Amino acid sequence: MDACIKELYRIGIVPVVAIEDANDALPLAEALKKGGVSAIEITFRTEAAAEALRTLTREMPDMTVGAGTVVTKTQADAAIAAGAKFIVSPGFQPALVAYVREKGVAMCPGTATPGEMEQAMSLGLDAVKFFPAEQNGGPAMLKALSAPYRNLRFMPTGGVTLENLQRYFALKQVFACGGTWLAKKEDIRAHAFETVTARTRAAVRTMLNFKIKHVGINSKDDAEAKQNASLIASIFDLDCIETPVSFFSGTAVEVMKYQGKGSLGHVAIGTDNVDRAEYYLAKRGVRFDESTRKVDSLGRSTFLYLEGEIGGFAFHLVEN
Repeated sequence: MDACIKELYRIGIVPVVAIEDANDALPLAEALKKGGVSAIEITFRTEAAAEALRTLTREMPDMTVGAGTVVTKTQADAAIAAGAKFIVSPGFQPALVAYVREKGVAMCPGTATPGEMEQAMSLGLDAVKFFPAEQNGGPAMLKALSAPYRNLRFMPTGGVTLENLQRYFALKQVFACGGTWLAKKEDIRAHAFETVTARTRAAVRTMLNFKIKHVGINSKDDAEAKQNASLIASIFDLDCIETPVSFFSGTAVEVMKYQGKGSLGHVAIGTDNVDRAEYYLAKRGVRFDESTRKVDSLGRSTFLYLEGEIGGFAFHLVEN
């Protein structure tokens, strides 16, 4: 996967914006970043697109800035000259895909059918845009398409909203979601950037979907763990289930068979994507114990401990 696509995977949400006045680009990007998202796709639907893109790549080098609605080589050249880190098109043009890739820029063409997806794969792409997502069957269609194309990653765009965001992110092959709802044209015109920040913050919270999964209690050995887990289960009429390393009293309490991480135990925090959670928490200054990371067959992290303790408890992320 291209390095820029990997970065978009970690960010997860790609605001798709149409900027009519290049002077609005910087405050808009700052509003998005304040809400937690450091990516933006500027559509080439307005005369101000190239200048807006140029402004952001110059003033906010840590922002992952791309160009959208690119349908010609001339537009691609203008976007690349302005500093676009990725190019997105609404449809699939093999010649345009090849042209952008020859320039060394990440390309994410729009696809809607298996035929277009296979053509993209034949050109060496492993990530495509699924557009328009809702009109083409939404998460159900994308789930069906994911089965035969297990090595392909998707960015659904078109009709994605806060209300259906989790349904798209429930599909593991979705590397990011593009959306226009975060920064609508009328918001940008009215300079309603606080509204943009609030929508962005809500989208990040929805995407990460943090939940307390269970609390872990340390024990000195198997016998003590079984005794304590059985007692908890009997008091609250829960099932007591043994695992290789612990006993679970129901699903909310795990009693370890040994002195695990944390002086007193641990707290498991569920999230819909551990990699994204790590990315966003790291921006808040959180550090992680790399030795504890577990990954799945797709290379996605599924388990990771934070460094240190809070109130005698260690904390780890686990996939919901």
